[in-house]
Amino acid sequence: MSNALAQETSPYLRQHAENPVDWLPWGPAALERAQAQDKPLLVSIGYSACHWCHVMERESFEDPRTAQLMNECFVCVKVDREERPDVDAIYMEAVQGMTGQGGWPLNVFLTPEQLPFYGGTYFPPEPRHGMPAWTQVLQAIAESWDVNREQIRAGGERLRERLSGAARLSPATEPVQEHALEQSVATLAEGFDARHGGFGTAPKFPQTPVLEFLLLGEGRPMALSTLHAMAGGGIHDQLGGGFSRYSVDAAWTVPHFEKMLYDNALLARAYLHGWQASEDARLLVVCKGIIDWAMREMRGPEGGFYSALDADSEGVEGRFYVWTIGELTELLGEDAAAAIAWLGVTEQGNFEDPHHPQPGLNVLTDRGIAGGLVPDLQTQTRIREALLLARAKRVRPALDDKRLTSWNALMVCALAEAGAALGGEGGNRYLQAAVACAEFLQRDMRDARGRLLRTYNDGRAKLDGYLEDHAFLLEALIALFEATCEERWFHQATALADEMIERFADTEQGGFYATASDSEALIVRRKDLDDSPIPSGSSSAAMGLLRLAQLTGEERYESHALGAIALVSEIAPRHPGAFGHMLQAMHWQLAPARPIACAVPVRR
Repeated sequence: MSNALAQETSPYLRQHAENPVDWLPWGPAALERAQAQDKPLLVSIGYSACHWCHVMERESFEDPRTAQLMNECFVCVKVDREERPDVDAIYMEAVQGMTGQGGWPLNVFLTPEQLPFYGGTYFPPEPRHGMPAWTQVLQAIAESWDVNREQIRAGGERLRERLSGAARLSPATEPVQEHALEQSVATLAEGFDARHGGFGTAPKFPQTPVLEFLLLGEGRPMALSTLHAMAGGGIHDQLGGGFSRYSVDAAWTVPHFEKMLYDNALLARAYLHGWQASEDARLLVVCKGIIDWAMREMRGPEGGFYSALDADSEGVEGRFYVWTIGELTELLGEDAAAAIAWLGVTEQGNFEDPHHPQPGLNVLTDRGIAGGLVPDLQTQTRIREALLLARAKRVRPALDDKRLTSWNALMVCALAEAGAALGGEGGNRYLQAAVACAEFLQRDMRDARGRLLRTYNDGRAKLDGYLEDHAFLLEALIALFEATCEERWFHQATALADEMIERFADTEQGGFYATASDSEALIVRRKDLDDSPIPSGSSSAAMGLLRLAQLTGEERYESHALGAIALVSEIAPRHPGAFGHMLQAMHWQLAPARPIACAVPVRR
């Protein structure tokens, strides 16, 4: 028998619709039930492509006895973090503050007043590696609530103030200086992995906003080295194009296999800009491979783009993507030796799933093995086509087919910029896709009042748009205007900027809130400032408004952009890994004025 999640449009929520847990989506019904029954809320947050979310579901949420305990003691709520980044951000910060760790699945216990008092990430069904069993956690929390609920409420109230920390930041009084950006590059260089590219050790994320900042100046060699290293690693799908979310090792070899639209949209732009900065044609090949993958596998019939491909298939992480020497030998015949050497395949393999161990599995790379020669392009093409044909017969990873405004806006940017840079038939194809996606967002992602919405699936859009939806779309519309010189995109950009300022701007301290003034009120109203793994709504708003100010000459756009910059202008250069997009906005602010190619009327 299905629970209330069966009526949802989120694929992640629907994955849990057949659980024996009496899940409710986040909303009035769940909150009112908790108040009426004076029960804690058990809020479990994840996303459809999350491997450990699947593991915990199989181990615990599908178990009838565990579900019975959850249902008896708690009001159980499932949240898709991609649909509700506001809920996720609040409770992720709370759990990180309590435990020093974060991640998904995120499981957090709240008072009926929505105040967090305990949480964690993955919990096993039995005690393991120092972690308590999930049922032990449930029983301990239930007993504590029965005995100490008023003390728990008091502790939650004290935590509320800490969760609004970024919203209390005061703006800096001094303007951004060039030396601050130079110091950012020097700080990033201290953590740069000169051998493998990227920053720090395993696990490694692409950190695309940081790479884009480095491409602007003295740090360009670090960015280009990282782009090449990632392109040759297993994090890059050597057959079908596109990138996985991160690498579990320092050398970008073994990925966590989920493919996210936002990563690929951002990486397509980074590889495009890397090619423009270096004229290295290999980077352009990667850029086009990402875009072609997205248009082939992630595009909906209305022109929008789906959200993600799962890490798992047939219940096993990476099964769709890995190979043995025996498989390659059987499939490729006389090309097998060349493929084995080129794609870094060995008898012992480079990948092992601890849940489903099998020897000799290989993630394909484009680095070769000792003594291996890279085959000519004709042979490479023949190998790729044969392996793609064989892979197509495997069970595909699940698709999260919801469309998110902000992630689609990132894809519009990538398509528009690539189309403008390439020109010709290929460039026009990308531009047409950018236009179709932008038209979808402006047509179908609006409510009856014309307000921007967050998510779309099954023919309907819902949930109020967040700052990032408005800001990313603002940047996308400007990019599309610059690529096409069609005035409609310029006018839509100014209208959107005006709406964003009216509903999200902080008129006292400057900058922007993550949620609109007329959106659902949560326990705090946050300002999300860091650019990891994607640009924050705040930095994107600053960049978009600076660009729009240059196009229009309107001082108020620049004023609001500078207000957002001032909130982090002292913090960002000291912690550049977390503020890559904002550092780009600072660079834009300090750079000489850029010529405007399209003649447009200036609004007075």
